[in-house]
Amino acid sequence: MGKLFVLMGKSSTGKDAIYRHIRAKDPADLFEGAGFPELMPVTPYTTRPMRDREEEGVQYFFRTADEFEAMKNAGKIIEYRTYPSVIGPWHYFTADDGQIDLDKGSFIMIGTVDSFMSLREHFGRDSVFPLYIDTSDRIRLERAMKRENRQEHPRYDEMCRRFLADEEDFSDERLQNAGITRRFDNNAELTDCLRCLVSYITEKERE
Repeated sequence: MGKLFVLMGKSSTGKDAIYRHIRAKDPADLFEGAGFPELMPVTPYTTRPMRDREEEGVQYFFRTADEFEAMKNAGKIIEYRTYPSVIGPWHYFTADDGQIDLDKGSFIMIGTVDSFMSLREHFGRDSVFPLYIDTSDRIRLERAMKRENRQEHPRYDEMCRRFLADEEDFSDERLQNAGITRRFDNNAELTDCLRCLVSYITEKERE
């Protein structure tokens, strides 16, 4: 039976970069003689607008609010979260679309505390594991500003809203209630964070 690893953290903690490196198996040579487990990606869904340089089916499957409601009514959604934005509510969700089949192997996806708890309830505590990335607020804000500056139409108001909302979404109390006790530090070298993540994933795969 495979495992599902849920990569999570506040905005601009480096989740997307870490996800790309793990999917590309870039950290495989960080351990002499250690093979890296095969992890299949899970592409989530969202109703938010596509950002510059994003692609359909890569970062997300982009759907309209009406399409989200239709999938929800048809029982095709495993979990979802709704966030307010300056232009209206955005839904992020995991669909029951056949992507996650733990009989076929292990998977990795980007999620939140809420999605982690819902997925753990759906697939079982012994099958779903959190990968919480921790980064200082100063570094996060610097990264967020750089990313927004690269957008053709920067939305600094939305960036600030996300930054503040994260304080509640990823509070110490919520992490503790979800049973998320281990944190992977990404304040310095990304390689160090990847090394810790690879070691943890390999350990859980062998259990």
